[in-house]
Order: sequence, then C-alpha cells, then structure tokens
Amino acid sequence: MPEQNLHIISFDIPFPANYGGVIDVFYKAKSLADHGLKIHLHCFEYSRKRNAELEKVFHKVYYYKRDISKKHLFKSVPYIVSSRVSEELINNLLHDNYPVLMEGLHTSALLEDKRFAKRKMVVRAHNIEHEYYHHLAKAESDIFKKYYYYNESAKLKRYEATLEKADALIAISENDKKYFASEYNNVEFIPAFHPFKEVAIKEGKGDYILYHGNLSVAENINAVKYLVNHVFSDPNIKFKIAGLNPARQIIKSINGLNNIELITNPTDKELQELIADAHINISITAQATGLKLKLLNTLYNGRFCLVNDKMLSGTNLDKLCIIANDYGSMKRKINTLFKKEFTQADIEERKLVLTTLYNNGNNTRKLIDLVCY
Repeated sequence: MPEQNLHIISFDIPFPANYGGVIDVFYKAKSLADHGLKIHLHCFEYSRKRNAELEKVFHKVYYYKRDISKKHLFKSVPYIVSSRVSEELINNLLHDNYPVLMEGLHTSALLEDKRFAKRKMVVRAHNIEHEYYHHLAKAESDIFKKYYYYNESAKLKRYEATLEKADALIAISENDKKYFASEYNNVEFIPAFHPFKEVAIKEGKGDYILYHGNLSVAENINAVKYLVNHVFSDPNIKFKIAGLNPARQIIKSINGLNNIELITNPTDKELQELIADAHINISITAQATGLKLKLLNTLYNGRFCLVNDKMLSGTNLDKLCIIANDYGSMKRKINTLFKKEFTQADIEERKLVLTTLYNNGNNTRKLIDLVCY
C-alpha cells in the first residue's frame, strides 16, 4: 500500500484536547496517524500555547499566528474565517499535492483560492455555524457581544455557499447532515472522535447530581442559572456544579445554598471522578446544533444521564438518556432515578450503542476512504 499523507488544518491548537471542537480534531488526527497516515498538522495560534506533544504524534506540525485585529470585523467575510487566512499556510500546502482536511468553516478560505482548484479538499463541519452564532447572540447579555454574534451569523449564512467548492463535506451529527445535504452535494455523516476506548461505568448508586461545563460561556451560565433557580431546589439532594472559570452570576446564584457545591477549575482527573461517582449527570442546552462532546463523556463514564431533547439533536443516543424538557419533568425524573440503581444491564446497553456508532476505528476507515481516494 503506498504511503498516504494528509494535511489537516485546525482552527486552534488541538492539544490539550479539553474542549468540544479540539477533542474531535485531535482524536480524529491521532486515529488517522494510528492507521498509518502521515499527518501534516497546521494549527492557528492565538489563545493556547504550542505543545510539544503534537510533534510526538504527527509527522509534521506547523503554527500560524491568527490575526485577531479588529480590521476583520469590518470585512464581508466572517471574522472566524478572515482572521485565519495565511499566505504562509498556503505556501506550505503548495509544496505537494496531498489532500487537505479543513476543520470547520473557520479554515475553509482555501476553497476560494484558484491555486487549489484541482486539489482534493474536504471540510469537517463542526456546526451549522450561522445557527450556532445566532444562538450565541440570543444567550448573550452584553450588548456589544450580542451585536457581534448577530452580525457574524449573517455573514456566515452568506459565506456558507463557499462549501459548494469542497469535494466532500463531513457533518458531525445526523441533523447537521440533513441540513447540509439539502444545500450541497457529497455530504457524509461521521460522528465526533473522542478519547474513550471503553465504557467504564460504576454499578450501583451515587449520592449527588453533577452539571459540568465551561462556566464562563453564556450558554452554560444560563443553563446553570436555570437549574439552580428551578431544578436544584430539593434540600435533601446534593448538587455539584463543576467547570472552568465560573462567572460571577453563577457564584452569586448559589451563594447561601447549602445543598449546592461549586467545584472551580477541576483537573481532568478530578472531573472524571466527579462524573463517575455522580448518580445523575445532567446536561441541558438551548442549541440543537453540532454534538455536545461532554454528552459522550458522561455516557461512557457516568451513570444516569438526564438531558433535554436539544442535547440529543441528531446523535442517535436517545435510548441511552432520560429526557426532560421542563423543570417539572426534570424534578420528577430526578426523584424516580434516585430510587434506582445503575445495573450491569444498563452498562451493556451503553456498550452496544456506543461501540457501534461512536467507534473511532470504524469511523477512521470511513474517513480515509472519503478523504484519501
């Protein structure tokens, strides 16, 4: 079999793989490398530090300074795209004719460059970006950020037609695939790649409910406030909220509530222990877009998973979760679940579903066929 090389362009430095988008990027690229591909990884650098671990995993690693100056706010091209245009990247890609996998609409500006007209060019769509930014705008309370998100959403909607020029478009959820397939040709669904090799769940019962996430993000701030105000009101049930950089609104909302514990900036090990020991992991979202990778984490490693239906959008994971869409239903489901134990039969059902649909190995082989041939 001839040697296979692939360029992957990442919107961010994908290690440590500790937030949604870069988890998919890193574990996808790693799985491709494990299958024998020589991965030429190109990373845009702006808020995360270069990491020597990447050189240990991939054939070559390149870094480019993302231009985050305000001038891009006034362009017709979306900020997330125009701030990632790099002539240095283009020159590096033109040294060979290897296929290119662009991570997110963010890195898709190359599709407009005629120098790549005959190159195999594939885009991994992490979201329906204009919908995602529209939801960010609705969740944001800062008037300037709200304006930016609405403006970016409109630009992304117009710009999205650029995807017509891709040889293939890979959606991350079934819902996203349905949308993209209605607009473009050559759309495939490949679920998110992830670090979980096996289902590792404790049988029995825990004694608390856990919500975890990035606690500085507007969507998660709103979710926590909703849960604190409407769901976490039973003084006889312990609730834990864990995550990065909790906003002042969150700290204020739980002040004086003895049944709620805030765990600030837990290590990866601490977070995994919290997920494993909880009786219920609760996840809610206002955005039915993409795939929430923290959902996979709780399903591979935690007991009962209580979610709203938007959390499951296009994931095919409905049968593994308990669904509730209002606080009354959530409270009733919580009371019911605390009377149950998580059994070996529950664990076996998780294994069956997760190791079939979300199997990194199977999905890697599908990706290789799509990108390299």
